Formats: sequence, C-alpha cells, structure tokens
Amino acid sequence: MRGRSLLALAIDQIDTPIGRVLIVVEGRALIALDFADCTERMHRLLEQRVGQVATEPTRDPAGLSSAVRRYFLGQTDALQQVPLAMHGTEFQQKAWQALRTVPPGATSTYMDQAKRLGAPHAARAVGRANALNPIAIAVPCHRLIGSDGSLTGYAGGLERKRWLLRHEGLDRVDHASG
Repeated sequence: MRGRSLLALAIDQIDTPIGRVLIVVEGRALIALDFADCTERMHRLLEQRVGQVATEPTRDPAGLSSAVRRYFLGQTDALQQVPLAMHGTEFQQKAWQALRTVPPGATSTYMDQAKRLGAPHAARAVGRANALNPIAIAVPCHRLIGSDGSLTGYAGGLERKRWLLRHEGLDRVDHASG
C-alpha cells in the first residue's frame, strides 16, 4: 500500500462523555474513528493501510460526525449502517465485518467470532485484527469479551469499553481488569 500519493482525508472532532473523538472520512465513508488520546495510533494505522495521509479539518464530513453524536446521545444503532472504508488484509476485513453483526446491547467472544469466520482455532487472530481496528465504535470491537465473560483489552482503555457496553444497555459488565 505504500507508494501511493498523499491521501487527503477530512477530519472532525467532537466531545463525548468518554473523551474527545476523532472522525476521519475518505470521500463519504468513515475510514477512522478513535479517541483523541489515541491520535498517534490512529495515524500509524492509517498510514500502514493507505500510505501517507493529510487531514483537513471539516465540520461534520458526510454527516458522519452527526451519526457519532446520535450514538452518544443514546441512538446506539446510529453507526450500524454508516459507510466504511475498511482498508486491511482480507482476514482483517472479514473480522471487522463480523464485528458489525454483533448488535448494540450484545456481546460475543473472540472464539465465537473465529467460528463465525469459519476459522474456529483463530481466536488469537481475531483478537489481533480487533487490536488493529481503525474504526472504533462503528466497528464495535468493544463488544468482544473473553470466553469467561471478562473484559479484555481495548485500545481506548477498559473503562471506555465498560462505558460503551453500559451505554448500549448491558446491565452487568464484568469488572475484571482484563
């Protein structure tokens, strides 16, 4: 993917109850969504996938900032159908698409996701794909938990993962440190 010309992306940021969120848009599709304190990680993931990028501050690009706001205001399905630009390996893209089948208010395990992908022994590979997910919340890696029901790693931090799950209607969220 390297060697491409500079890719121009629109970027917006909004404040949420769990911190400032960055919304990055390629054309009319969400290419990255991350927390402002994860900016370096977000840029690194973008550059690994599409090469060098330049971001242009844009108010509500393609209406996607509005969709993110609706999610945080309680319309937890607001990001279910937003268009995505998911650049990654074939396996990563399949893993990320599978994540989108886990509805708000539900969880799945890494093992269940691996089985859903037809690779029942690939739970670790699913975990790795999740760790490289560039589109937090809209590609809901926060909905994956350990087979024992424990919360496991989340790039935005376990407190944010716990908040997101509660926001989506899960009454009981594991308190393990993961």
